[in-house]
Amino acid sequence: MSTNSVDAINALNHFSAESNNGIITVTIDQADRKMNVIGDGFTEAFATMTDSFINDASVKGLILTSGKETFVVGADIDQLASIQTAEQAFDLVEDLKTSLRKLETSGKPVVAAMTGTALGGGLELALACHYRIAIDSPKTKLGLPEVKLGLLPGGGGTQRLPRLVGIQAALELMTQGKELRPQAAKDIGLIDAVATDKADMIAQAKEWIKANPNAQQPWDKKGFKIPGGDSKNPKIVPIFSIAPAMANQKSHGNYPAITHIMSCVFEGCMVDIDTGLEVESRYFVACVLSAESKNMINTLWTQLNSIKKGQSRPDGFERYKTKKVGILGAGMMGAGIAYVSAKAGIDVVLLDTAIEGAEKGKNYSTKLLDKAISRGQSNEDKKQALLDKIKTTVSYDDLEGCDLIIEAVFEDVDIKAECTRKSEAVIPKTAVYASNTSTLPITELAKASIRPSQFIGLHFFSPVDKMPLVEIIVGKDTDDATLAKAFDYVGKISKTPIVVNDSRGFYTSRVFGTYVSEGIAMLGEGIHPRSIEVAGMKSGMPMPPLALQDEVSLSLSLHVMQQAKRALEAEGKTFTPHPAMPVVEKMVSELGREGKKVAKGFYDYPENGEKRLWPKLTELYPTKEEQPSQQDLVDRLLYVQANETAKCFEENVVRTVADANIGSIFGWGFAPNQGGTLQFINSVGVKKFVERSRELASKYGARFEPAQILVEMAEKGEEFVDG
Repeated sequence: MSTNSVDAINALNHFSAESNNGIITVTIDQADRKMNVIGDGFTEAFATMTDSFINDASVKGLILTSGKETFVVGADIDQLASIQTAEQAFDLVEDLKTSLRKLETSGKPVVAAMTGTALGGGLELALACHYRIAIDSPKTKLGLPEVKLGLLPGGGGTQRLPRLVGIQAALELMTQGKELRPQAAKDIGLIDAVATDKADMIAQAKEWIKANPNAQQPWDKKGFKIPGGDSKNPKIVPIFSIAPAMANQKSHGNYPAITHIMSCVFEGCMVDIDTGLEVESRYFVACVLSAESKNMINTLWTQLNSIKKGQSRPDGFERYKTKKVGILGAGMMGAGIAYVSAKAGIDVVLLDTAIEGAEKGKNYSTKLLDKAISRGQSNEDKKQALLDKIKTTVSYDDLEGCDLIIEAVFEDVDIKAECTRKSEAVIPKTAVYASNTSTLPITELAKASIRPSQFIGLHFFSPVDKMPLVEIIVGKDTDDATLAKAFDYVGKISKTPIVVNDSRGFYTSRVFGTYVSEGIAMLGEGIHPRSIEVAGMKSGMPMPPLALQDEVSLSLSLHVMQQAKRALEAEGKTFTPHPAMPVVEKMVSELGREGKKVAKGFYDYPENGEKRLWPKLTELYPTKEEQPSQQDLVDRLLYVQANETAKCFEENVVRTVADANIGSIFGWGFAPNQGGTLQFINSVGVKKFVERSRELASKYGARFEPAQILVEMAEKGEEFVDG
């Protein structure tokens, strides 16, 4: 057999080839990366590989595989972020698609042998192969999740996927960014087979090539019909009537990529595959150049990666592995922290005032594990191994040997101080002590400690097992060694850490509070509650403000407000109540409407029905005749959060732009399409933000006056940049 094609491929960067009985196995293995990505140089090398394979008459088939545990995880997002023009974006995807189209029309069988995860462009590469096999591993994920960065699949995914699995299934996968396990992918026809390991997979691939010497894609065969019907089919037409309305109901027009995906599928499935691929490229350009995509890539890719790489971790300290964590308080937060710690392989001591409480906290892990088993994501042995790591107790003596304590008791300074004293009497001198407080200053809480340099805040979010963020709060005396250990623990439990300096409410609670408070203030002004809630959803927030306040509990918010008032007055400062405070006081103190936990707050919660706004709200706060525009309401909700973040940045509460943006999205769900609170200001333009803030201040109150840092930045023409 001729070795021309093998030699040509082996001469390429990141590609290697070997031949056997007329079948070439090409292995993608980018030496300078942990995972293979489609980026700089890949498309050119792939084109050379394709031509070499096609032009070598002695080669009968091709297996594309990976030298890594994953297959190809997608496009190089850094490369996408650097695109400036429509031409650049169009050429980028068209060049790769040209090679993929050549490959699938070569008349020779091509098999994708996926060693692991294939997402985005990686899966699109596999879709252009005639046969797809994946190793059946719980770690393997297959999908087209581009929508999560404001993009659409630009490597042919919007055209090949519906032609393979049908329009409805394809739309669900792409508009929701779903990721499937191998067996689920096989069940819908996304892949053709699963294998036990790489050897089995390669063997299957070779057998299929031998049995299918003249392979063709279904869509290139005469008389091909899209499974379930094309865009004009009477069964499919209703999908395109309903899908945009359903998408808008969820996204409120904040994610144009969803509409562009639907347009790609609708238009592309009325024409031939080649025309459809070009349609896709044009919509891809619209996505890449959109403000939403730029915002999301900047924050959810570039800044998130810088955080994960440890930009906020102090230098000069070796990585620390927490071995045993003591958790004080087995309520919802403590139970969740126990679960994620044990799941990460850390021994846990879960302490509560009563053993029944501690056991109830441990049972939270049991329920989560049972759910995982029912979904095929775990088994009884793994469940028992995790539960064995959690020891329940009522005795502080059992904290002996813990190198980390996390206190998660009621938000009361005196109760927390007692926990600190009892723990420090037992734990090693080198141990770190952390409080899971959401509002109380760490420096204040550390006064109860005999070693304040080892005292830090670890603010988790509920439910702990699902929420990705931990806010690390550095007190006045917290040293860098303690911060480094805390940072490493957060990484160990697979959470994203942001680091902030101490102040009342820190960063996340302080800014989150402005959102719900603004909604409540609107109610007090006589704005119709339904208008407030609609504005909350239109702003891109995950929940409207009044509903969210019910979830958090009005009584807790009142407690925090009263605590802040007492603390400021004790310092000799003047407390200025937020316009929301009298509304919350009335709801809690006079009406006993504390929120969802008592089934009555701004909403009613009937036993057998959906929650609904409490009808008497408009009696208590009569709707004024002249209502503000929806844009005013949306702007108030977004601007008040962004402005408060700018103040946190100005006061050095939040240390970096990345921490501010990621903290806002992961911590309380600030509109992801805006890329976070500070990115929102950048996107609007600092000068325009200042002007609009002053307009809002003149109409609705001094709290909208732009932070001084913004005024200065506007004068200098600056924007928020990390580093």
